Amino acid sequence: MSGAAMAAAAPQDRTATGPAAGPWLLGVRHHGPGSARAVLAALRAARPAAVLIEGPPEGDALLPLAADPHMRPPVALLAHAVDDPGRASFWPMAAFSPEWVAIRWALDHDVPVRFIDLPAAHSLALKETAPEEPVEGPERAAEEKEITPVVDPIRVLAETAGYDDPERWWEDVVEHRSPTGEASGGATPSEGAPGDALAPFGALAEAMGALREAYGDGGQPRDAVREAYMRIQLRTARKEFGDGVAVVCGAWHVPALSARTTLAADRALLKGLPKVKTDLTWVPWTHRRLARRSGYGAGIDSPGWYGHLFEAADRPIERWMTKVAGLLRGEDRFVSTAHVIEAVRLAETLAALRGRPLAGLGETTDAVRAVMCEGSDVPLALVRDRLIVGESLGEVPDTAPAVPLQRDLTRSQRTLRLKPEASERELDLDLRKETDAARSRLLHRLRLLDVGWGDPVAGRGSTGTFRESWRLRWEPELHVRVAEAGVWGTTVLTAATAKAASQAVAATALAEATALAEHCLLAELPDALPVVMKALADRAALDADVGHLADALPALARSLRYGDVRSTDTAALAEVAAGLAERICVGLPPACTGLDPDGAEALRGQVEAVHGAIGLLDTGAEPGTGLRERWDAVLHKLAARDAVAGAIRGRATRLLLDEGRLAEDEAARLMGLALSPGTPPADAAAWIEGFVGGASGGGMLLVHDERLLGLVDAWLTGVPADQFTDVLPLLRRTFSAYEPGVRRTLGELVRRGPVPEGARRDDATPATGGFGPGLDPARADAVEPVLRLLLGHPPEPVEAAV
Repeated sequence: MSGAAMAAAAPQDRTATGPAAGPWLLGVRHHGPGSARAVLAALRAARPAAVLIEGPPEGDALLPLAADPHMRPPVALLAHAVDDPGRASFWPMAAFSPEWVAIRWALDHDVPVRFIDLPAAHSLALKETAPEEPVEGPERAAEEKEITPVVDPIRVLAETAGYDDPERWWEDVVEHRSPTGEASGGATPSEGAPGDALAPFGALAEAMGALREAYGDGGQPRDAVREAYMRIQLRTARKEFGDGVAVVCGAWHVPALSARTTLAADRALLKGLPKVKTDLTWVPWTHRRLARRSGYGAGIDSPGWYGHLFEAADRPIERWMTKVAGLLRGEDRFVSTAHVIEAVRLAETLAALRGRPLAGLGETTDAVRAVMCEGSDVPLALVRDRLIVGESLGEVPDTAPAVPLQRDLTRSQRTLRLKPEASERELDLDLRKETDAARSRLLHRLRLLDVGWGDPVAGRGSTGTFRESWRLRWEPELHVRVAEAGVWGTTVLTAATAKAASQAVAATALAEATALAEHCLLAELPDALPVVMKALADRAALDADVGHLADALPALARSLRYGDVRSTDTAALAEVAAGLAERICVGLPPACTGLDPDGAEALRGQVEAVHGAIGLLDTGAEPGTGLRERWDAVLHKLAARDAVAGAIRGRATRLLLDEGRLAEDEAARLMGLALSPGTPPADAAAWIEGFVGGASGGGMLLVHDERLLGLVDAWLTGVPADQFTDVLPLLRRTFSAYEPGVRRTLGELVRRGPVPEGARRDDATPATGGFGPGLDPARADAVEPVLRLLLGHPPEPVEAAV
């Protein structure tokens, strides 16, 4: 049942005299600590001969694991179709879930315990496969209707009681009340607690019956099938154990279970149900996934808060404020003992003013905001995330059933000391260390298997190839991903190898094959690499599009670079990369002509990427290959051809200048031609963007070369007024990427004006900063001692003059 939070009812033939009349239908709210305490008190008072739980009957064999000392909630029963592991369902349970409390009580007292809900074999067969990403439309609306009933019983009863907030009503009538009906300070019921522990269930059962009479199935027609199966299981248990049976189920189902129906009618509802073969196991769960905002239909708003209420032996508000203070102190916020005392007093005062039996989450949150957060919602958001929702990740014992791939992954996690955590964290790896290299291989193999435990991120430290940074976060749904990946193999290595080989055969585009080759090198899959390399060579031979080749080459160059640091043999990959580079050198110049602005911009980025890739390939190439010289010749052609788009000509000129392959005088000549009066202003602006645009140091080039700055300034001042507005957006995009200091320096240089040709810089002539066409040895010698100090090298001794 989704969102039902009510009491339980006994069948119609029960009496109100106490535990002697059974069976006892204990209707609960899933994941409610008040319901959990009430169920525990009822079980202790009634001492049933058997306990029946709402859940898949295939999980009966897994119930004894709940008593294992290594089992720590929150956990969930995972059921998935054997032939389609992606078709799966979870039954989550937290320490404060009534079902978990009932299971533990039964195991501790050697009482038989069983699941009685519709088998997972049927529920998974009935479940339509939902898309991975939520989409709008009729299908999404139908899915939401299936998850969330039209009628929310808590909301209806809260509105009837005069509450505008269903959660506040639930806290007042359940969470802040002990099973005896008195205001509770958080204590767990003990043996022999006074009062009738079953009375609260009967009181609210009548309300549930009234709701079912008014709203029927509440928009959940499939519930009729589930309830028919539960009634059959209840009849079976009564024949075996007598009437001393306790049933823990969602309160919404209680009226249906107590209704008088015939066995034949119930079996008729179950006739012809589809069925699939299923596997079940326990998997860790998180408090975050118990939250309603995660999309869980039976979720709650504050699992961390509810867990605290259930675990706090006494004084729950004082203990909660102490937790909040500890969290804020850990974030370097000043919170003293006096803050805790004042926050407790304020929460209790707010509860009294609002007429509540005890301070609830609303009062404690308001008190924390006012006292500990100084009225700010920024630190309060941290409290909500870390404490109110919580980041607890459960644990399951090794004896729990699991697919072989999951067991191999668990072994690898322990060997590499990579513990799955619900909270997001960053991991920095040094690939020169064997453990870190093994961690990198594992994470890359899991990414290849679509098990998204970690994502690569830009490192904050060194940019060397021996450094990697990852952002890790384990989600419960990843267990389903592992089960799906189990079709490829029984270990992470064999599964990743098999999937990579399969993808290589199926790859139709060159980019797919190159990306796969890069993944294989990063994941170190030597058995898959030959298949991938053959597919890559075949796709490269058939693909004549220079753009596709230019997109593929950088990935291959990176792969060769990664292969070096991982000591991987990449000879075959180097041959393919060299062949691609040669074909690019031949086909690029014709491809750069006749382009529109968008096409020119895209190809300019590809030229830059190929330039960097050839630099990597040339570094590891054998002497005499001449790859760098051929690429330089291509850039010279691009820079000199008027038919080539201006953005590409400007970028080719800049790349040659940066590499020292083009003299400064020649670069100035090319700029002068590009900015000559005969060139259309739009083409000239595109050339400028290609030459000095972006954050690639173009601004500093203008700062330090007055001739280039003077050419740009002269061209800009000569643009006709009617055409200036057309080139202004392009110029704005070019110069807005510069650092503020660079823009300020350029403005000062333009304001001062250029130094007259032939003029000498001396004290009488104010000089602008910058360099001439050659080096100034005297100025360089003046900087050298400072550089030696910065680099930690002692200054060279100076010979004394004779």
